Amino acid sequence: MANAASDFGKQLVTRTPEVAGGLLRSIVDFALDGGSAFPGAKATAARFLQSRGDREAAIDGLVTYHVGMASAQGFVTSVGGLITLPVGLPANIAGMAVLSVRMIGSIAHLRGYDVSDRRVRAALTLAMLGDDEVRRLVADGRLPTSPLAIATAPMFDPALERLISERVMGSLAGRMGSKHLAVVVVRRIPLVGGGVGAAVDGWLTFGLAGYARREFVARHQTSIPPQ
Repeated sequence: MANAASDFGKQLVTRTPEVAGGLLRSIVDFALDGGSAFPGAKATAARFLQSRGDREAAIDGLVTYHVGMASAQGFVTSVGGLITLPVGLPANIAGMAVLSVRMIGSIAHLRGYDVSDRRVRAALTLAMLGDDEVRRLVADGRLPTSPLAIATAPMFDPALERLISERVMGSLAGRMGSKHLAVVVVRRIPLVGGGVGAAVDGWLTFGLAGYARREFVARHQTSIPPQ
């Protein structure tokens, strides 16, 4: 597993930005549209809305569900469609990315955003970086604005979409070379590794959920008409 983490970083370094961005877009499309064994963002949001009866309560439920899924062992092997997805990424990273995007997309859908809109998909991709990383990239001038501004932009910008995909893919590579590699090493410790890995994946997912809830405010709270 540690070798897989190292190899992943090397693969991304040697690939062109366009190829790396294309891999990420494949993940985002799969997470939002779903597959035969994996309901997409809209279907997941509808299921929790039906069971909870209220949009914010539904968001609470789907966040809890995705945090649990992120913490669970063997998630990837239970999702048939993901196994056949030709993304060329280590299983844990691909699985976590799919879960994160679907969760963020479900939250956005329940807040009134059209996850089929390419502007919204670009915004959801950017949100995968989390609050601190997005703020840093915007402050450094490496990204122009926030996920909310991208989702509600008057026009779709293909160049910005490519830039976001490349930035997010680069961030995933960096995580594999630092934090995640450390977790992989700890996971090898008997009776400790599995629990630590589950806790870290769950905590990262919970943090992304909080950011998505703050960023994708209900459409009626923005100056842009609902889509």
